[in-house]
Amino acid sequence: MDPPGPAGASSAPGGDAQAPQHHVQPLAQAQPQVAPAPAPPQQLSRYESQKRRDWNTFLQYLRNHRPPLTLARCSGAHVIEFLKYLDQFGKTKVHAAGCAYFGHPSPPAPCPCPLRQAWGSLDALIGRLRAAYEESGHPPESNPFAARAVRIYLREVRDSQAKARGIPYEKNRKRKQPAPPAPGEAAPSSSSSSSAAAAAAREAAAPATSGGDGSSGTAAAAAAAAPTTGQAGGSGGAAAPASTSSRV
Repeated sequence: MDPPGPAGASSAPGGDAQAPQHHVQPLAQAQPQVAPAPAPPQQLSRYESQKRRDWNTFLQYLRNHRPPLTLARCSGAHVIEFLKYLDQFGKTKVHAAGCAYFGHPSPPAPCPCPLRQAWGSLDALIGRLRAAYEESGHPPESNPFAARAVRIYLREVRDSQAKARGIPYEKNRKRKQPAPPAPGEAAPSSSSSSSAAAAAAREAAAPATSGGDGSSGTAAAAAAAAPTTGQAGGSGGAAAPASTSSRV
């Protein structure tokens, strides 16, 4: 009788006699941690969005410039070149001096005059670029968009377009209200009319001794109602001799 083999000899080779143990992780550890969703970016205003687009357009213009131009070397003359470059994308009809519709605000027919950027659009563009330049960390003293040459160019564009289009430029100024009349201005007219009325009343109340004296009192009252003080004084002087003759 063969001796019994070693323990576990009947099991599969390499097998373990004990049952495998499975370690179950807690549910909290088994689920992956979910990162919080990032906050949505703050939406820019219309002005800020337009300012950013204008700034990127100008930087692209500098990169495409021949020869290439850096922002540090940019001057007011380069800004004026940029504004003239934008005229090819304008939508405002600016009549030439020889056009039949020069100075006509509403031309009845089309003409071959070119389209340009309106002065108001260029002025607003320079304002946004001036602010974007300083917000980028550059000193205001070297701001090419605030150069005097740029201001002069914008003024010339404004005046030339106003003449060509027949639309005068007017600043938004508050209209001055008419000043009220001074208190002393109405005093002479009121005092003259009251004195003339008093003189007429005295002439009408004078005793009449003859039949023709009543007509003189009526004439004196009508003369007193004249609009000017000089006429009233003259009529009073003419009526005085009639009353004196009646007393005599």
